[in-house]
Amino acid sequence: MGNIRTMKKTAFICVHNSCRSQIAEALGKHLASDLFESYSAGTETERPINPDAVRLIKDVYGIDMELTQAPKLLGDIPPVDIVITMGCNVQCPNLPCCHREDWGLEDPTGKSDDEFLKIIKRIEEKVLELRESLQ
Repeated sequence: MGNIRTMKKTAFICVHNSCRSQIAEALGKHLASDLFESYSAGTETERPINPDAVRLIKDVYGIDMELTQAPKLLGDIPPVDIVITMGCNVQCPNLPCCHREDWGLEDPTGKSDDEFLKIIKRIEEKVLELRESLQ
């Protein structure tokens, strides 16, 4: 029998769960769903998902976050193995997990598409690094 590996559950966390963590959830599902399950959540929710994030993720990756994702609170997601905080610059929530890291990403809300795309590209790089570390 082959080595059966259980899928790690990964939570991407930021305060409002409307932008960076939603992008990370979308890219986690898109780039690494063979290695980990992606969730996002926040300590508060802001609806809807940031429209610039929705538009740019649709343009760049063809993913419609509005169809598959919505802002969620920490209590709305299952227990997770890995917690990734986005760099909230506030007291980040403490979720029980086996591994935790902070990606220190600036919130691109209200900034230009170029700034947004830089953050999206950085999230893509970090998701791929996480994927690599789990292989």
